Amino acid sequence: MLFELPSSLASLLSLFRPCFTQPSFQTFCVLAVGLLGRVRARTVTGMLAAAGLAGEWHHSRAHRLFSRARWSCDRVGLVALGLIAGRLVDEGEPLCLAVDDTLIKRFGPRVFGRHRNYDGAARVAGPGSQRIAWGNSWVVAGVVVELPFLRRAICLPVAFRLWRPGHGPTQVELARELVALIAGACPERRLIALADGAYAGSALAPAQLPENVTLVVRARRDTRLHRPPPPRRRGDIGRPRLKGKALPSLREMAAAGARWRRAQVKAYGQGQSVELIEQRGLWWAAWGPARVKTVALRDRRSHDQIELVLICSEPNLSPVRIVELYARRWSIEVAFRDAKQLVGVGEAQNRTRRAVERTAPFGFLCLTLAIVWYALSGHAPDDISERRRRSPWYRTKREPSVEDMLAKLRRTIIATRFSIPMGPEATNPKLAQLAEAWEMAAA
Repeated sequence: MLFELPSSLASLLSLFRPCFTQPSFQTFCVLAVGLLGRVRARTVTGMLAAAGLAGEWHHSRAHRLFSRARWSCDRVGLVALGLIAGRLVDEGEPLCLAVDDTLIKRFGPRVFGRHRNYDGAARVAGPGSQRIAWGNSWVVAGVVVELPFLRRAICLPVAFRLWRPGHGPTQVELARELVALIAGACPERRLIALADGAYAGSALAPAQLPENVTLVVRARRDTRLHRPPPPRRRGDIGRPRLKGKALPSLREMAAAGARWRRAQVKAYGQGQSVELIEQRGLWWAAWGPARVKTVALRDRRSHDQIELVLICSEPNLSPVRIVELYARRWSIEVAFRDAKQLVGVGEAQNRTRRAVERTAPFGFLCLTLAIVWYALSGHAPDDISERRRRSPWYRTKREPSVEDMLAKLRRTIIATRFSIPMGPEATNPKLAQLAEAWEMAAA
């Protein structure tokens, strides 16, 4: 490398070496470190400047990694998947996968794949925000893991597809492609795919996915199941029935005075008491002959008493387990926010097809790399006390945020870069002060 890296980070980056040629791998490492070390203007040239090579390399070398170099986002993502599955998920435990789409705003008629699309984040921004915006729409799949120092689950993006309306598969079909890609890469693992109601349909059905995949999605409140087909009796004529009689919907069951069962679930990092009812059958309208289980959560304020309905392709899972699994899906929404606001995904100003198709996945994968690094090498018990010392107004802070993880990685990179030139006179307090001063000045 042209500069020193912490050995813990260098060992993680070395796992991606087979995905690149030697020159491209060096550029990949430089830009990854530059993106994670940059706190503003995170364009491609900004990554090069943050790595300290703006005067050493021509900027075309950095752009060439995205526009012309020979490497695959899928292959890099699968290496990250293997790292997560091997080091952050216990052997034999299922991989929990969240799938959703996000809009990265882009402007300019020459940006590849740009289109007008609904911006889900505008609902949070306020009533005056624009709900329709120009940009690139990405379908993203991330592995949801639980780290020992966090109460909440965290999502690590690993696979990506650019959606172009009218020019190829739909978003749900792209999601199916991503789930099948990850399931094929881990055939010995059970994969639990989580998605919201936009992905509850025939395009993402159990019959179209590998056998090691279980689906948990949100469904409409008026979803109706059918009984399994009755056994064929001797003397029956005609083709065998494919489904049995229709069952009452969960909404109808609630209106008829169904008995709700109270249960304790762990969701969003805390225990909650919920009321639920369940039903088994065939969701023939979307998933055909696959046997499923639906679970409804009660909301006493709603006119039909139902807050949401979940449907699972594994009927043997308990209702509590289904609710807890679906609660993990929210972590991908948090990952989108962190990727855009903390890592700068979407700030690169490239326009050509290959550059657009690679730059956003590169940013998402850098976020994954930073969190994995912190989980394996960066976390220390005194991180929270140190952060509260710098920011004493955080009186209730008990666990590190993704922003804290990125700050710890930046300080480690800065300290390593300057420890050798400063020689034996450098001390840890001096390096810590230097790293903190540089980070505050850059902000």
